[in-house]
Amino acid sequence: MTVEETLASLVERFNRHAEKNPAVADELNGVERTIKVRLTDEGTYAVDLTKGRLANLRTTDVAKADLTITTDAATFLGLVRKEIGPMKALVTRKLSIDGSLEDKLLFRKLL
Repeated sequence: MTVEETLASLVERFNRHAEKNPAVADELNGVERTIKVRLTDEGTYAVDLTKGRLANLRTTDVAKADLTITTDAATFLGLVRKEIGPMKALVTRKLSIDGSLEDKLLFRKLL
């Protein structure tokens, strides 16, 4: 599975989870964010969080993102597959997250 397919799958999985769990949708109600995933060896992707759902996955860079996740493709796929935890990736500097503290905490919900 490619990184883009993996991202699309994550978007679908998150949206299904939000549909089944109204508390998630309620918690994210009114939260509008643009999330950028910059893979140092693969390219840049962006997705919008709006109305409690992820939408508009694209393979283009965005000028302004509220949350920027930077890593390499192998680490990203390891995070998705739960082969490495976000904290370990951060501590070993394989992952960096730029954004407000609130947005950084939001990242955990998206995985």
